[in-house]
Amino acid sequence: MNALLLLIICVIILGLGYIIYGKWLEKTWGVREGDDEETPANTMEDGVDYVPAKAPVLMGHHFSSIAGAGPITGPIGAAMFGWLPVTLWILIGGIFFGGVHDFGALYASICHKGQSIGEIISANMSRRAKRLFIIFSYLTLVLVVAAFSSIVATSFGATKINGVIDKTASSTNAAVAMVSMLFILIAVIYGFIVHKINPPMIIASILGVFAIVACLIIGMCFHPLYLTANAWMIIIGIYIFIASVTPVWILLQPRDYLSSFLLYFMVIVAFIGVFGAHPSMDKFPAFSGFSITNDNGTQYMFPILFTTVACGAISGFHSLVSSGTTSKQLSKKKEAKPIAYGGMLLECVIAILTLCAISYAYRWNIENPTEKLTGATAIFAGGISKMVATIPGLKSLEKSLYTSLVVIYSAFCLTSLDTATRLARFMFQEFWLEPGQTTKDIKDGWKKVMVNPYFATILSVVLGVTLGINGYDKIWGLFGAANQLLAGIGLLAITTWLGNVGKNNKMLYIPMAFMMVVTICSLILTVKNQIIIISNGKADWGPYTQTIFGILLIILSLVLLIEGLQTLFGKEKKEKIQKEIITKEKMEEMKVKEEGTEDITDVKISKTEP
Repeated sequence: MNALLLLIICVIILGLGYIIYGKWLEKTWGVREGDDEETPANTMEDGVDYVPAKAPVLMGHHFSSIAGAGPITGPIGAAMFGWLPVTLWILIGGIFFGGVHDFGALYASICHKGQSIGEIISANMSRRAKRLFIIFSYLTLVLVVAAFSSIVATSFGATKINGVIDKTASSTNAAVAMVSMLFILIAVIYGFIVHKINPPMIIASILGVFAIVACLIIGMCFHPLYLTANAWMIIIGIYIFIASVTPVWILLQPRDYLSSFLLYFMVIVAFIGVFGAHPSMDKFPAFSGFSITNDNGTQYMFPILFTTVACGAISGFHSLVSSGTTSKQLSKKKEAKPIAYGGMLLECVIAILTLCAISYAYRWNIENPTEKLTGATAIFAGGISKMVATIPGLKSLEKSLYTSLVVIYSAFCLTSLDTATRLARFMFQEFWLEPGQTTKDIKDGWKKVMVNPYFATILSVVLGVTLGINGYDKIWGLFGAANQLLAGIGLLAITTWLGNVGKNNKMLYIPMAFMMVVTICSLILTVKNQIIIISNGKADWGPYTQTIFGILLIILSLVLLIEGLQTLFGKEKKEKIQKEIITKEKMEEMKVKEEGTEDITDVKISKTEP
């Protein structure tokens, strides 16, 4: 198989999936029904979290946030099983699992005042289920903050030799750090220009591209910041706190929109590399077997493949983004499909491009044993830059392209990091709310402190950064299963909601059941492996923590699954929830009518006053 042929076939299949299946979902669910201006971003605009965004800007935010490092690290981690099973899971998972999951989460959220999956579970299953889900989601997000802050800090951090920083060895890291810092500064300036002056989108985009190029040139030529990884952890902690409490139009929207240009640039460069080099995949095995034995023991394709290739096929983190930040910025309902479903399939394209880079890295490592490409960053950035370098006349670009791709990889992580922190804040705040409440409804008492955005953010940042400094990797083994459990529960929540409001939800049954089975099996294997480590007397706190949390997650998944099935198929509970939904809708209609009457009265009184 040739990598170029694989890429063309996959892009065609993903394109057809978007056009045919995506359109069918949109029509079946009635996404475009009602007034476009009734999205929460318009009806609940507050200038901080609920801010309508133009479609290209919101696409930039959503795509940058969900992409992270997942579509790159996932296929690289799963490549041990061969390129064929990874490709099949990316295509099937992206079209029928991940795209449905992301699109459904966004649609469900805009029908629930832009609130998270937790509130959707509360309204359609039970308050207990909501609280269990939020506790789990919050802890997962803290782990994401810890991991991504550590990854970014490491990519920024200077190398020490004999206790002294070696500037020569740290040059690339310092350049990446400088570009990223300049990027944040430019994003703030860009946000004020776009929000206050509101130039045409084309002009704003051109200005943004020039700003990005300027950041890259300046950062690569001038990078005086040589700080340790721990110092960068503190700086990153301060940054994500500020990014998570400021209005989205100041930093989140412009930064993610500008970041999206970096991602699009990366995709274009990768396409050029694959088209130019069109490497053979004969050195990259199509299928290596259902089980692989390596340094980590025996790895089974089921369930490891489906928890490793997450963002490139389906990822629970996406439902938190769709129902957390994206739904609060969606200006028109018709933009939901291209942003959520389209964004997921675009991420699948990145995952396929990563497979192409792996195939080139396989050949390179065999032919150049002393210059092997190892690690996710080197395999992806090195594979793509070396493919481009094979094109006549482009050999000189290899080093600069490699550095640029490392910068983009870091931008992936940093963008997902500040989004994850904001999502953790939302989750912590929503935990204390009663059904139907918003944070504005809490006027006093201890709950007012708990829903305070600054308190919730500080707690999340301190927990995440502290865990990142003290070794998040000891419990990172749980993340794959925990993330996919989020996906399974997200699908369960969407399924119950669609059923309660009388919409077709049968297309979600198989994805939901499959992800729950994958998760439970993965957790059982993790707990088993950790118990073996503990029994061998070689355990620190990591295996104990993974064992305890693994067992708790298995219990959580079973409790939520039972609640969901009772809602879906239990006639008594289903009728009760449907009555509650109808009652709630009637109360909201009465409230709107009363507010309208008050407005009319005010107008009449004002006209009679002298």
